[in-house]
Amino acid sequence: MTTAVHAFRYLGPSALHPRRLELATSGGATPLGATEHPRFFAGALRHPDAAAAALLAVADVAAARYHRLTAAASLDPVVTADGDRLRFESFSGCGGVHARLDLLPDGLDGAGTGHGTTNVDVNAPLREALRLRTPGERLRLAVGAEELEVGVGADVLVERKVPLPLRWLKGFAETQLLTARFDLRAELPAAEAVRFLRTLPTGGRSTVRWMLAAGPGLRPTSRPGPGAICLPGPERLAALRPLLRHATVLRVYAPPGTPTGPTASAWELGLPGGRLTLTLSPDSSRGFSGEGGLLDLLAEGSGAEDADVLAALLAWEPRIEPADLAEDSGLTPERVRTALARLATSGQLGYDLAEAAHFHRRLPYADGRVEQANPRLGAARSLLAAGAVGPAAGDVRVVTVGDHAHHVRIAPDGAALGCTCRWWARHRGGRGPCSHVLAVRIGNGEQQG
Repeated sequence: MTTAVHAFRYLGPSALHPRRLELATSGGATPLGATEHPRFFAGALRHPDAAAAALLAVADVAAARYHRLTAAASLDPVVTADGDRLRFESFSGCGGVHARLDLLPDGLDGAGTGHGTTNVDVNAPLREALRLRTPGERLRLAVGAEELEVGVGADVLVERKVPLPLRWLKGFAETQLLTARFDLRAELPAAEAVRFLRTLPTGGRSTVRWMLAAGPGLRPTSRPGPGAICLPGPERLAALRPLLRHATVLRVYAPPGTPTGPTASAWELGLPGGRLTLTLSPDSSRGFSGEGGLLDLLAEGSGAEDADVLAALLAWEPRIEPADLAEDSGLTPERVRTALARLATSGQLGYDLAEAAHFHRRLPYADGRVEQANPRLGAARSLLAAGAVGPAAGDVRVVTVGDHAHHVRIAPDGAALGCTCRWWARHRGGRGPCSHVLAVRIGNGEQQG
């Protein structure tokens, strides 16, 4: 997978001082454009114990590998400020767990929250200090330095160059698409949430478990079926356990309908003044970057100009309403949907399950990397350009790759339904379409256009 080297430059290391948590920021995006060290918040945490423990959990996920337990370089968490809340996000080293901490308005007491996205330094000494912090102690939070002159000397400036893989970008894009389709499947009060999470393993061999909502709690079931909720790799919820004494509720989200095999799921732990959500891929050996859910939307058209129009309207909103975007931009709902999919490939969208709405952020990736981030899409366009897609013969179109002929089945309306290639035989569309199906869909769209 292609990687880019990204430099995190901080005025100084983040640190926990007496009654003050100072998080250093790296270069980020703000309404005024790119800023080297944005400042998003300075004020008190109304629930400092829960907030400090939850921030530590996000950092722990960034440093963890749940598949092939080897040392992993930790990517600094992303923080997004959207005017009334702060969101801290990270991915596990294996790419199969997405963590997000939302510090909500009733958990922050300050002079207002800024707008923008950047990375925050959560270093090893800070993590250790958060673990050893005295419970009950008042805590102020500063996200970004108050004065940029502080710590600009060469002996204080902190710089780390880390590989920023495209799978990280694709993971952010795929999780927002997956979770936008989830339904709330169970809601456990605090006591039941604590009881359930304490029964889960924290290590060992990964397994897939199935759960059913039963009264106020969850009970195990032996296999998927009506009402079943997939818990893929229960040890991946270990980051929630240090937060149990702060838990107010546990909400579980999963795809609608009856599952026939492992699926992704999201586990949201309610906290005083915030919530921590862990989204798990369908298997601990399976990162989100390969899910391919965005490919169908991207195949509908380039949408580049429409995406530029919408990007100017997002403005770090905590809730993005597609209907409002359609009205403000003059685009049809279908064009808005496709343009948002394109923006998602550069990490500009997240999805908040509790709010049932998308939100805006900006990650440190250049735009225009759709094909690079999705090689199947690039391969499909290459097949079309090479004339590899043959004419329709009944309900089949033949896609020729070298000396291999792949048969793509099409519906009466021209939509591609399946393929005879190995990818489709293995995944049956469960990880997005293959390049042959994509090539047919894109070709049909161009003919109709």
